[in-house]
Amino acid sequence: MSEIETDGVADAPTDPTAETHLIPAPLVTERRDGAPGLRTLDERTTLDAGPGTEGAARWLRAVLGAATGLPFPDGGPGPDPYGITLRISADVEREHGPEGYRLSTDGSVADAAVLIEGGGPAGVFWGAQTLRQLLGPDAYRKAPLRRGARELPPITVEDAPRFGWRGLMLDVARHFLPKDDVLRYLDLLAAHKLNVLHLHLTDDQGWRLEIKRRPKLTEIGAWRPRTKWGHRASPLWNETPHGGFYTQDDIREIVAYAAERHITVVPEIDIPGHAQAAIAAHPELGNTDVVDTAALTVWDTWGVNPNVLAPTDDVLRFYEGVFEEVLDLFPSTFIHVGGDECPKDQWKRSATAQARMKELGLADEDGLQSWFVRHFDRWLADRGRRLIGWDEILEGGSRTEDREPTTLGLGPGGETTTLGLGPGAAVSSWRGYAGGITAAEAGHDVVMCPEQQVYLDHRQAPGDDEPMPIGYVRTLEDVYRFEPVPPSLSPEAAAHVIGAQANVWTEVMENRDRVDYQVFPRLAAFAEVAWSALPVPVERDFADFERRMTSHYRRLDALGVAYRPPTGPAPWQRRPGVLGRPIEGAPPNV
Repeated sequence: MSEIETDGVADAPTDPTAETHLIPAPLVTERRDGAPGLRTLDERTTLDAGPGTEGAARWLRAVLGAATGLPFPDGGPGPDPYGITLRISADVEREHGPEGYRLSTDGSVADAAVLIEGGGPAGVFWGAQTLRQLLGPDAYRKAPLRRGARELPPITVEDAPRFGWRGLMLDVARHFLPKDDVLRYLDLLAAHKLNVLHLHLTDDQGWRLEIKRRPKLTEIGAWRPRTKWGHRASPLWNETPHGGFYTQDDIREIVAYAAERHITVVPEIDIPGHAQAAIAAHPELGNTDVVDTAALTVWDTWGVNPNVLAPTDDVLRFYEGVFEEVLDLFPSTFIHVGGDECPKDQWKRSATAQARMKELGLADEDGLQSWFVRHFDRWLADRGRRLIGWDEILEGGSRTEDREPTTLGLGPGGETTTLGLGPGAAVSSWRGYAGGITAAEAGHDVVMCPEQQVYLDHRQAPGDDEPMPIGYVRTLEDVYRFEPVPPSLSPEAAAHVIGAQANVWTEVMENRDRVDYQVFPRLAAFAEVAWSALPVPVERDFADFERRMTSHYRRLDALGVAYRPPTGPAPWQRRPGVLGRPIEGAPPNV
């Protein structure tokens, strides 16, 4: 988006302290106007990367080198008043943890123009992101707008994140985003100090991951002949076939690119619901005794789909094979299995499902869903990984510290089956806070992502101009006031809230620009919630955040982000005549 498209944001009067409008807000910022020492980056500026900081140095050279035209040659250890020095510091690690950092450009360090000390490699990298902000919006360009020296404000920043999981869930199943768009979003996450990309790879509307042993999953399951245009009640259709998938080499590239930016990619493979694309490719996965699964195609509309996986040994073995390849591609500790929105109607009518319930001693179909999830909880734990799923995985029982899970019988391999999840299982709490509270109090780790607060596919204003308005009104200020830790939790339970995540479901986002519009600028507000420690008093200062956003909009302009302007959607961002699904009212934040 060009500066003229921001309706005056980019043309606002220049604030002399704009370079220090940092987002997310640091723990400590000290500006020392008139401080001694050189704070200029120019052709003489070297880059001295200490052990463990090589990745941050590569990123600095590639990104700041492109934006400034400066070469940043290697600098050796020792005094260099023009140099950028990167170091891992045990002192910073003790005080702020491995993602904490200390950055100084204020002349207090005589032998460097810039000193970035991190508690670990990630901390150095986040410090480098702050340095980029200090250099102004032009530092976000891919080529220099001017030649010459770059001045830095005299400043010291000390910083560390509040949460270890600061995530964005990107749904590439409903509308596929090409690999380069995913790489771009990794850069945007890094620019906001977010460190988890949750990739929603499979759903009824598409299977997006190459599985070598099951080529039909992408040959058939990655493509649909048409797509509902707007909400599922809309009479409109986009008749252009839609699809795509990531090869395994694409995924290796995405994972490696993310790792260079200290971002973990968490894959989601949906079970046992949201499975029609897989069933279309392999009809034997469905409930064949009640549905003609051979007639199913990849779903072309939205909503909760009745076609779910059959609870058979063959289906378990099929998905074990899928997950074996997933584990080979994704080194993340957590593997997301979905576990949400699984209608039970087919299981109620299926003789095969009812026989499995009787064999396992299950009272109802909710127990059958729990059995399905628990099987993969144990399977992943046996391989050193941890299952995470949407809060429906709690239904049918959960582990507590003082109660072992109830034994129900033997599984298909003779293993003991239990009602509760294993201790390593974690919960993504999306249906409000309740599931997260239940999980945390039961001793499970929780990622808070309630739809009423941080579903970024929900509309940003109540006006009719919002394109295909979905869900609750969640303004920039609403997202900024999101609090991931409910005050009702005890300190012990609150410690299980390992982080927060904003979710982006793409049913009505047909391309990258539509995703940009829904995500930004609200992701900047979310990033501050997930990174910055709570101020005192607890109420966050939205007026100060808005002031800092005047600079941040210019950064987003330089990055080419098609964000929602503060004054509302531009004409080309609207979708007149396309039906959405607005919801009036929303539960208050806790």
